[in-house]
Amino acid sequence: MNHKKVLSAVKDLFNNKIVAYHMSQRNDNPLVLLTFEKAFHKTKDVTGLIFHRDEGFQYTSHAYHDMLPKVGAQISMSRRGNCYDNASMESFFSHLKTEGLYPYDIRNLDEVQRRIEAYIQFYNQHRPQRRLNKLPPVEYRKQLIA
Repeated sequence: MNHKKVLSAVKDLFNNKIVAYHMSQRNDNPLVLLTFEKAFHKTKDVTGLIFHRDEGFQYTSHAYHDMLPKVGAQISMSRRGNCYDNASMESFFSHLKTEGLYPYDIRNLDEVQRRIEAYIQFYNQHRPQRRLNKLPPVEYRKQLIA
């Protein structure tokens, strides 16, 4: 039995909001494709959007490369070893672990999933971010649109 959950997430760099995520017991192509499908469903117009990816095998598949142009998005990946491209997502995952998982005595996968879902909700709706004038992602977008 697999005793882990793998989280795939898509982050909007405009306001740092996690726009889509999916958890699975396997780190595979369906996990990544389903996550991006959720992002495209929520974000109706992705024309001109640039998706950065890492070098994982899931992002080199034909299915992934075929999917993005169909919805009008572009693929971005810089040169090998450029850690700055992934810094924003790595920062989110670090906050998720240190604020949303490590402080709790988690005993099963269901609780892991509940904690991750609750943290993403908190992160998007309530967690202030220095880059966003100390506002949470949702509030930052609201203020700029108003």
